[in-house]
Amino acid sequence: MAIPQEIIKTKRNGQVLSRAEIQQFVQGLTDDSFSDSQAAALAMAIYLNGMTVPETVALTLAMRDSGKVLNWQGKLNGPVVDKHSTGGVGDKVTLMLAPMVAACGAYMPSIAGRGLGHTGGTVDKLEAIPGYSCTQSLSRIQQLLPDLGCVIVGQSSELAPADRRLYGIRDVTATVESIPLITASILSKKLSEGLDALVMDVKVGNGAIMATANDAQALAQSIVNTATGAGVATRALITDMNQILGTTAGNALEVVETLDYLTGKYREPRLHQLTLELGANMLLLGKLYQDKASAIAALEHSLSSGKAAEIFAKMVAALGGPTDLLEKPDNYLAKASVVKAITAPQSGILHFNNTIGLGMAVVRLGGGRSHPAQQIDPAVGFSQILAAGSAVEAGQVIAQVHAATAEQAEHAIAEYLAACSFADSALTPLIHQQIGA
Repeated sequence: MAIPQEIIKTKRNGQVLSRAEIQQFVQGLTDDSFSDSQAAALAMAIYLNGMTVPETVALTLAMRDSGKVLNWQGKLNGPVVDKHSTGGVGDKVTLMLAPMVAACGAYMPSIAGRGLGHTGGTVDKLEAIPGYSCTQSLSRIQQLLPDLGCVIVGQSSELAPADRRLYGIRDVTATVESIPLITASILSKKLSEGLDALVMDVKVGNGAIMATANDAQALAQSIVNTATGAGVATRALITDMNQILGTTAGNALEVVETLDYLTGKYREPRLHQLTLELGANMLLLGKLYQDKASAIAALEHSLSSGKAAEIFAKMVAALGGPTDLLEKPDNYLAKASVVKAITAPQSGILHFNNTIGLGMAVVRLGGGRSHPAQQIDPAVGFSQILAAGSAVEAGQVIAQVHAATAEQAEHAIAEYLAACSFADSALTPLIHQQIGA
């Protein structure tokens, strides 16, 4: 068995680590036989020299196997599928998609995350629903999924513990952006769900972690290659994040938009298109449908029949939330003390040149965290967001801000307008590229 510094030296010199060396490193993360400084040194060596696909597969599987792995063998009568987004502003797709694919015969045990930086977290959105508990044991997830069809919860301490330690080290050593380490971090958690198929939504643009097409392609290809190498059918879509997704950004506001979407009150066209595209690919990879048109028709029917809304309501109640959320959302979801209109300062064609800035504006309103232990305000954010490409007149309302104080609202309005431009320019397509089988 190699000692830690020999493994570090191998990667420092740009050489390929063996499967045994990678397994030893991951074991060292879980039993502390690698110190923080040694783990940081190896993370930096990987950041600088990269990893081959077999190395990344080995790292992902070792991190997955550092904890428990869900096994659905013989317990379900359909495929186990999930989707994962690299994060954006206003991305509430998981909340809509989980009950939709469940209504179509798939099972979705989604282990979701909290907000990170400028991106909102699925767990934070769900916790805006009073009583909803994202903290569930694996045995509880295994008990609920066969009946509900979908369960959205937070990461359990039982899943991929090596990833938690390595991520904490990466976060303070400037190695977060390493594509092999991002890939292993995402997939070690997702593959622990016992999936048959995975669809990745890799965001690109001025509201995404991956700002350029080349970076997004590299990450998407790495995830597809690694997950496929680990035996899970995987497809990645590279999708646009040059504007907020949907009409809301902020936790309770996004839950309201989700409910409006599921019940048919309003479905923002761009958000609807992306949800159908991701869902259709999940159903195709899960081998429930043979062509995209029939998969999309099934997803549309899950909405029009009310079945997806019914499944969402059932999941909310089973995880501790109110039983009548769909019927009486105003009774449960927090509302901000101050709501102010944001108006266009001039006429023109609306575009967003700093969507990350809008995400950070939500954080500064209290809707996200600047440190991990911070409590968030579920009521704050933006609503009635006008889409990029809209023709506006000076003085027209382009969004509303929801804030705790008038002063915070004014700051947020200034940040919102600073992120906008009103000159005509080309819109970027919603779906840039598909990678994988």
